[in-house]
Amino acid sequence: MTNTIMLVDHEAIRDWVAARAGSPGLQEATSAGDEPVLRIVFGQIAYEDEDQPERTEATGAIELIEWDEWFKLFDKRHLALVVPVDRPGVRDEFHEIVRRPEPGE
Repeated sequence: MTNTIMLVDHEAIRDWVAARAGSPGLQEATSAGDEPVLRIVFGQIAYEDEDQPERTEATGAIELIEWDEWFKLFDKRHLALVVPVDRPGVRDEFHEIVRRPEPGE
């Protein structure tokens, strides 16, 4: 794996996602009692047309949400976004949402 960096700054995260034409998303819990999972969505799902007819919601479906809602959950859960260090000419979409290390870790 290439070198990675941990992002917690909201603007840095928005910039990283925007550079890859991504969007913030929320995946429904797949089991009772589980919390919805924050996602970064790339590709066709990031371009969903909101004027589409209603679709049946499947368990585990990903819903595109606003950044304010995404960051509210991101901060409440003490999360960070781990991404590869940028390399010239490469727009890697690999990312991982992880719990932030506690001070002193």
